[in-house]
Amino acid sequence: MKLDQITAGVLEAIDGQGFVQKGAYNLRQNGQAVCHGDSENVRIVKKQDKPGIDIFISGKTKGEAVHIPVVVSASGITDVVYNDFYIEDGADVLIVAGCGIHNDGDQESRHDGIHAFHVGSHANVRYEERHYGEGKGTGGRVLNPVTKIDVEEDSVFTLDTTQIKGVDSTIRETHVEMGAGSKLYVMEKLMTHGNQQAISNMDVQLNGEESSAQIISRSVAKDTSTQVFHPKAIGNALCHAHVQCDSIIMDDAKISSIPEINANHVDAQIIHEAAIGRINNDQLIKLCTFGMTGEEAEAVIIEDFLK
Repeated sequence: MKLDQITAGVLEAIDGQGFVQKGAYNLRQNGQAVCHGDSENVRIVKKQDKPGIDIFISGKTKGEAVHIPVVVSASGITDVVYNDFYIEDGADVLIVAGCGIHNDGDQESRHDGIHAFHVGSHANVRYEERHYGEGKGTGGRVLNPVTKIDVEEDSVFTLDTTQIKGVDSTIRETHVEMGAGSKLYVMEKLMTHGNQQAISNMDVQLNGEESSAQIISRSVAKDTSTQVFHPKAIGNALCHAHVQCDSIIMDDAKISSIPEINANHVDAQIIHEAAIGRINNDQLIKLCTFGMTGEEAEAVIIEDFLK
């Protein structure tokens, strides 16, 4: 299928691996699946009872990538989609998702993606999700993702989420259930500007013995934008967890960081850290001595921080 210029540009922004119509893929645009393909080990099936797809990933999958991006390019659309991933024991897979909204109109465009992951034992799953907004219109660009993850014993799940820019409002809900010996790695990156608003709630239940979680959130808030982070780790067995939230605040922005830890077992070991601060003036001065302007120096510091 030949993609138009707007769609191709949005895909370039949200798919860091590069979207190609090969292997296992599904492109959803303006509420409709416009193209998809299966591979030998991955099968994508359209749901019959509601909008969305079921993705079946065989245990024979080793090092394969599945691409399921969403593009909203029309003003006034509200798109809700339900995607379920069924990942068999022993699978090793990269799943690249995310949504980009191009809105040139005066009506709100919105996408709510509800993703559920059913991960078998001894599997290795990396899930990359990028959110992005653009367009010359006054209509809002709204993204409200819901991510539900159920990880069975001795599996590893990596969640890498990035909100690049241009999203006016987002409420992210993440819920994780962890089995014995399972490992969770979360990296959440976010930048807001203008009067944008972002809320991220995360609930991680460490249910199995020797389960572990590392949750890192990094954000930059500019202008009058607001951010609220509420990551929560609950230890229900012998487990280990570390929650870290670091933010740079600029201009008249507001940031609330509310890391929460709960131990329901005597052998649960959970640590949380949170830091909010402005860019250090010494860093700016040093970069300016290399010939950068103040604005260029800020951009370099922010880019390095979000990496």
